[in-house]
Amino acid sequence: QVQLVESGGGLVQAGGSLRLSCVASGRTISNYGMGWFRQTPGKEREFVSAITWSGSNTHDADSVKGRFAISRDNAKNTVYLQMNSLKPEDTAVYYCAKQKVFRTETIQTLRYQYEYWGQGTQVTVSS
Repeated sequence: QVQLVESGGGLVQAGGSLRLSCVASGRTISNYGMGWFRQTPGKEREFVSAITWSGSNTHDADSVKGRFAISRDNAKNTVYLQMNSLKPEDTAVYYCAKQKVFRTETIQTLRYQYEYWGQGTQVTVSS
């Protein structure tokens, strides 16, 4: 079992920045890719960003490309999402999740490719 706990969300003005953290416990996540997703009321959870187990490959959704950056610190069993130039449309609950496949360098962007989700952290961007 892996427990994931997100933090770092909050209220920020448009143009501002936030850094989300996702700390894993129970098992190491160093051999698995990780991802961030987000969800707003009435909508499906959507992919935001992913990073492979080695950290050598990352991929961002078009909506956040150039503004968000995912990273990881395997020694701390932690994944981060740096969010810059935030927009009101970035308002959502952000979730981190662990990929199912062991040590793949293939970026995973679909929800069914993930297991062990965190409880989410709210990000609200005011205009």
